Amino acid sequence: MSHSAQTSSQHTPRIAVLIPCYNEEVAIAKVVSDFRKQLPDADIYVYDNNSSDNTAAVAAEAGAIVRHEFRQGKGNVIRSMFRQIEADCYIMVDGDDTYPADAASMLIDMVLEQGADMAIGDRLSSTYFQENKRPFHNVGNRLVRFLINWLFKSNVRDIMTGYRAFSRHFVRNFPVLSRQFELETEMTIYALSRNFAIREAPIEYRDRPAGGVSKLNTFRDGYKVIMTIFRLFRDNKPLIFFSAIASVLFLVATALFIPVLMEYLDTGLVPRTPTLIGCGTMVMCSIVCFACGIILECIERKHAQTQEILMNINSRIK
Repeated sequence: MSHSAQTSSQHTPRIAVLIPCYNEEVAIAKVVSDFRKQLPDADIYVYDNNSSDNTAAVAAEAGAIVRHEFRQGKGNVIRSMFRQIEADCYIMVDGDDTYPADAASMLIDMVLEQGADMAIGDRLSSTYFQENKRPFHNVGNRLVRFLINWLFKSNVRDIMTGYRAFSRHFVRNFPVLSRQFELETEMTIYALSRNFAIREAPIEYRDRPAGGVSKLNTFRDGYKVIMTIFRLFRDNKPLIFFSAIASVLFLVATALFIPVLMEYLDTGLVPRTPTLIGCGTMVMCSIVCFACGIILECIERKHAQTQEILMNINSRIK
């Protein structure tokens, strides 16, 4: 009987709720309590990121496992969480009480039962645009969604949501490079570029409770997100990226060269020698960019193959 119980216990999936926090004293107790009610067997971790209020103490009193990350930034917090915490399914959620705890079971089911590597809580198809009072954030979310879906030929509805579930396979293989709020964009692009299974489900979104203060700066963090998209597109699609640059250089060189050529055909002279030299330089740069794209595409493909082999090996190691 005890052996049967032990066997059953061994097959019970371990669920970890990951809550990165910075000055969330107002909301964190409710977030921990709500997730404890919905997932009574889960381990709830609150990582305090140099808060100047009583976030850590309030979270501990609410029953969370509290740890500290002294490197500032959400990306640094999630990096430590992924390295230090063992589980079969991970729920990542913000500590500001903007996401409903009752959606957690649905996201977990997508990972454990439906085979998703990343389950996304989609705010934008639900109440986000009604609840969010910052119009530039709404514009930014639409812009980022358009850029990523266009560049990576995908159809992800919410790129930057902070409510996600992950498989152990994804967590063990995702290299966290971002340090701050561009983390969610990096996660989405990595999952798309490495063909991880992604599922989405609409969730309700509510604005922060009274007294809560957003840590996001629309323009500063928006710039970081755009630069992250630019960097990851360059790294994951180098042939397309450098071919686009090569095409622009070649077209500009052609446009500048045509008048010089027409004048040479009419007079037999080339009075605009600097323009001709500039055209030749741009054509050479175009050829170099295209060659770089081909070389980097081969390197990226080899890297992807190596990583796929390593992931397959790691997935068989318990």
